[in-house]
Amino acid sequence: MKKSVYALLVLLVVLVLASCNSYETYGEKKDKERNAIAAYIRDQNINVISESQFKQQDSTTDVSKNEYVYLEKSGIYMQIVRKGCGNKLPEERRMRILCRFTEFNIMEDTTQLSNEYNARYLDVMSVYRTGSTITGSFESGLMYSAYGTASVPNAFLIPLQYLNIDRPQKEDDDLAQVKMIVPHSQGQSNAQQYVYPCFYRLTMVKSAVEEDAE
Repeated sequence: MKKSVYALLVLLVVLVLASCNSYETYGEKKDKERNAIAAYIRDQNINVISESQFKQQDSTTDVSKNEYVYLEKSGIYMQIVRKGCGNKLPEERRMRILCRFTEFNIMEDTTQLSNEYNARYLDVMSVYRTGSTITGSFESGLMYSAYGTASVPNAFLIPLQYLNIDRPQKEDDDLAQVKMIVPHSQGQSNAQQYVYPCFYRLTMVKSAVEEDAE
């Protein structure tokens, strides 16, 4: 009997130690994320430029050089593929924006979500700008249904400071498009919870349906 109890205690100690060894701290998860982002930048031959250079280039990135600007405050790496047509977001007015996107999990090396291949399926978000602060909520779409929250991740809002999102008026008008490497803190709820970075390709345009000013 004593031998059985002793063996059971030894087994419990082994299980506890194994559990402790397999547990990752938040700091360790962040280190893994940073390493994954660095590897992705290297593997994709991305040329990272500073915010000061970005501003000197009239807030643009040279796509031919595969430039991405590193936004220090958010930790996002962003490439402006197309700046868009028309004007930037107006101040103190709510606007409805249509989004197409692909979300790629960098650590898992897999595409998680995309609405780019269904012409009728768009994500719709309502945004509001006060100065440099932009807030938003999803009204419908894949992000809303997949993650169960209307809150728009910062990664979808930050580019709006630099883009023109009016509807095309001429044949040669382009829709605004960016590519981004997004750390978990600026991403959707699952990324924040499980600490993983995503790559996004995001295209945005103003909806034909206007919203009332607040």
